[in-house]
Amino acid sequence: MGNPPMNVARLAAVDAAQAARVLSEVREATLAGQRARIAPRPVIEQSWGRMLRSGVDPERDRRSGLLPSDEVRRRREESRLRHVLPVLREGLLSVADVAQHIMVVAEADGRVLWREGSPPVLRKADGLGLELGADWREDVVGTNGVGTPAVVRRPVQVFAAEHFARSQTSWTCSGAPITDPRDGRLLGVVDVSGPLETMHPATLAWVDSVAKLAEARLRELHLTSLERLRAVAAPVLARLTGRALVVDRNGWTAAVTGMPYIRRVTLPKSLTPGRRWLPSLGSCAVEPLAGGWLLRADDTPLATAARRIALDLVRPDRCMVTVTASSGSWSRELSPRHAELLFLLAEHPAGRGAAGLAEDLFGDPTRTVTVRAEMSRIRRYLGELLQHRPYRFCADTEVEVILPDDLRDLLPQSTAPAVILKRNDAQSDRTGAP
Repeated sequence: MGNPPMNVARLAAVDAAQAARVLSEVREATLAGQRARIAPRPVIEQSWGRMLRSGVDPERDRRSGLLPSDEVRRRREESRLRHVLPVLREGLLSVADVAQHIMVVAEADGRVLWREGSPPVLRKADGLGLELGADWREDVVGTNGVGTPAVVRRPVQVFAAEHFARSQTSWTCSGAPITDPRDGRLLGVVDVSGPLETMHPATLAWVDSVAKLAEARLRELHLTSLERLRAVAAPVLARLTGRALVVDRNGWTAAVTGMPYIRRVTLPKSLTPGRRWLPSLGSCAVEPLAGGWLLRADDTPLATAARRIALDLVRPDRCMVTVTASSGSWSRELSPRHAELLFLLAEHPAGRGAAGLAEDLFGDPTRTVTVRAEMSRIRRYLGELLQHRPYRFCADTEVEVILPDDLRDLLPQSTAPAVILKRNDAQSDRTGAP
């Protein structure tokens, strides 16, 4: 049996220097392939494993080139994170400055777009390469509070020698992902960082709470934009007969006529006017509308042809499903939960019931209510391509799953027993363990 993981927060709260020394011993032993007397925390150990497999050198200060200032400015103007900067500043900056920390906001690809806080700490961050325009993806600079939360899609604190790169082991950082409430897409990460002696056990919960406030603000903005579109849609729909609806550019419904309300329609990545087939709606005429689209349902079916679903799980921070049919193709970024469920269905071509999926996801076959709710959400965008009783892909649909080169990197954010088993099987195959 392995050694228990260290309770970093508890030890650091009592003696940060002692915690750093213990973690340094753990890091040296683990990266040397030896058994440490105290095991790293699972989220850190798994990240270190990804770094070693991808060839990141822990002894080399690896950095990519900074984005030019005009590119940083362009990305800021296009990023939805700009809408929540006041929330992040109000919730984090006043305390961070007093506590000798800085606030870092990076977009989904790890590029640092905003960086504010204590001037002395900002200067120290410069020495680490934590600068505006820097690339802090996990597979570029190693385990850290910006890149690692983006991979595992949950808040992570990285203290001292839990960093993979030796050059960062005098640092501590706590980061939380910020997702777009409209589609679950990762927008970026907010991180609070500083010298290791400034670490506090409550920092991670604090950062996560502010990240959730930022997501709530984005949700408010989305509802406001739908209200504006609804006002535009009302006179248009009043003149129509038959089934029609008005959606925003992301497929969220503002208004309907002649049909039951559909919360959201999945749209192709580059939708153009004309006759299209759309999940949950079928064949329809697509017309542009200020701020969105008018979709007029057409009961004349499009000719059916071979359909293909590609489930791309290569990038842990951007799992995608792509559907290709005679009417064209569309893609959708998946939430971590939906990526898990579609992977599990691909593993069971004959189908899987709600109890079986609950067992696979939670190790508890009684949690069928959660499974059914999530499968209902998936069917909103896959439509007839996903059948139920049991849940399965449509028989005449080709399904391809694109997996990471190393299955130990499969859905690293997942704690589903069936996914963990798949990763462990890959580990056993590599080591030859029974």
